[in-house]
Amino acid sequence: MNLSKLTIKEAHKLLERKEMTSVELVKAHFNEIKKRDKDIHAFLSLNEEEALEAAKKVDKRISKGEPVEMLAGIPAAIKDNILIRGNKVTAASKILENYIAPYDATVIKKLKEEEAIFIGKTNLDEFAMGSSTENSAFEPTRNPVNLERVPGGSSGGSVAAVKAGFSVYALGSDTGGSIRQPAGFCGVVGFKPTYGAVSRHGLIAMASSLDQIGPIARNVDDAAAVFEIIRGVDELDSTSVNLDWQDYWDSPLDIEEIKIGVPREYFIHGLNPEIEKNIKSVISKLEKEGVKIEEISLPYSEWALATYYIIMPAEVSANFARFDGIKYGYSTMNKEKKLQNLFDIYLKSRGEGFGAEVRRRIMLGTYILSAGYYDAYYSRAQKVRRLIKQDFDRAFKEIDAIITPTSPTTAFKFGEKTQDPLSMYLADIYTVSVNLAGVPGISIPIKEVADLSVGLQLIGKNFDDVKLLKIAKIVETING
Repeated sequence: MNLSKLTIKEAHKLLERKEMTSVELVKAHFNEIKKRDKDIHAFLSLNEEEALEAAKKVDKRISKGEPVEMLAGIPAAIKDNILIRGNKVTAASKILENYIAPYDATVIKKLKEEEAIFIGKTNLDEFAMGSSTENSAFEPTRNPVNLERVPGGSSGGSVAAVKAGFSVYALGSDTGGSIRQPAGFCGVVGFKPTYGAVSRHGLIAMASSLDQIGPIARNVDDAAAVFEIIRGVDELDSTSVNLDWQDYWDSPLDIEEIKIGVPREYFIHGLNPEIEKNIKSVISKLEKEGVKIEEISLPYSEWALATYYIIMPAEVSANFARFDGIKYGYSTMNKEKKLQNLFDIYLKSRGEGFGAEVRRRIMLGTYILSAGYYDAYYSRAQKVRRLIKQDFDRAFKEIDAIITPTSPTTAFKFGEKTQDPLSMYLADIYTVSVNLAGVPGISIPIKEVADLSVGLQLIGKNFDDVKLLKIAKIVETING
């Protein structure tokens, strides 16, 4: 039995039956990491000693016949922009290279209560800014499916860790597709919950009205299991919402009652023909099984990418003022005696500490928010954002979910888009509208084209996350 390929449910059953120990499971994953991560570079740091100690505690409880939770003793990888107390959290940036997290993110607290095992922190595009994990200040991550290709971004390390068998599941963050797009590129499940469904406390903010933490897993059931633990209101995050959540494992949906919308604007020029063919093949399978399929229109979706790349950098500019070379992180203050004033320290520290993409987005955002341009750009973008949200609201009065490609292409080669930022930004063309509207979205793998994974995206109604997961499970099952 290959312990590094187990799902959460499979691993939990083996632990309960005492057919495997948590220590064995954790060691199996570390063995895979030692064998293969030198080529993939999914991790920025590992916690082998802590992980094995935590696994021993779970094994001790099981040996006494005590019941354990679903995630107890099961290895998880955590994106390195989510805080784990006492561990380094770099956000893949030189400016935070030696920063130690002083507290746990709320999602980490919840997972610790379940006795989850954290095996390490995963690589990402610096401060989650990118679509390929080539923007890491330390090293790029490679796609386990094809090492010559990118894994997508910004949660490329977390997705690669799950796909390669380095962890059973992972946490990522999604600001414009950063969970779903790499999940599509690597052939795993990536779920972005409704904005406010999961606390963002302890996530290093990029764009606060768009960021959302979510699970990455090998199947929909696993993603749902993790979501059920990390969701919920948090007094430390005023945007989190208190809801009486439905249980994913109860009351299966009647296939013949499901209505799925296919937006005509998502199947246009620029979409890889093989991806379009495979998405439409899944749609045909669903129709044959009794799912109602209806063509819909989301007319403002063509403005989503432009809107996103105004709102996101504006929020980046505001959020990143805190990285000033004084409070924490990288500083030139004591390195160059010729620096005579505070302004010089700010300029030098930020100039040396931030990578090119981070500097680009800070400059764009500062320009957008500057006097004379705020109304022309930011204010208008917020109005279009409202129209995009209204598109979804209208659609969900008639349908249960929307089906789209996750990305217009399969995983591209290293360096293919790094010299053309606009080309890179287009990789998120099908995902950013979900973040702008705050609705939930999930990518599930449906096929491989020329040894590269194709992802299908399902979009749901606000706070209808459980229903969306159930529909995703039906699609996963029907597609085989």
